[in-house]
Amino acid sequence: MKILASWSSGKDSAWMLHRLQVDHPGAVQALLTTTNDTFDRVAMHGVPRAVLAAQAQAAQLPLHVVPLPWPCRNEEYERRMGAAVAGFVAEGFTHVSFGDLFLEDVRRYREERLAGSGLAPLFPLWRVADTAQLARTMIAGGLRATISTVDPRVLDASCAGRAFDLALLDALPSSVDPCGENGEFHSCAWDGPMFAHPVPIAVHGTVTRDGFAFADIRLA
Repeated sequence: MKILASWSSGKDSAWMLHRLQVDHPGAVQALLTTTNDTFDRVAMHGVPRAVLAAQAQAAQLPLHVVPLPWPCRNEEYERRMGAAVAGFVAEGFTHVSFGDLFLEDVRRYREERLAGSGLAPLFPLWRVADTAQLARTMIAGGLRATISTVDPRVLDASCAGRAFDLALLDALPSSVDPCGENGEFHSCAWDGPMFAHPVPIAVHGTVTRDGFAFADIRLA
């Protein structure tokens, strides 16, 4: 197996990488991220390219970035990603792994788009546990992350910039998934067993854009 890890910069993709490192040592050979080319950040996570690069360095893996226009039509997304996938297949990659937890439509879309591409999809975290338990397993396992984006329609905007820790989990409304799988929040992973060393980040306030609250996360 030669695995490409779909890397969002957040806790789920980080924990997925950890699980792959445990189950398939040495098989993960690269990280793949898409960015908003207007802001040069991961679109929904709001994490800048410099932090992505530092995460990849800490993971000791090359980072491949596919820039996307903003806004991005689905046809353009599929064109650019199709070209990227073809390139990875040519380099000998056999699988691409995702950090999805339980959303059937998202998994089905990935499987349909990859069918016949030469890359087989992997879902190491798929329904491995109740998300409340999974969140606590991540934290107990040493994962450290900062909340990078909040949807203020479902969660108080002040949570942007907070640590993803037990105190946060205890404070979440019952309507919010503990892993934010429905888009309630996103995160930026900065330490854990998937990294050779912590990624030095700092939060420089928050900004509101496109109806979401973003923590301004930068390298410290």
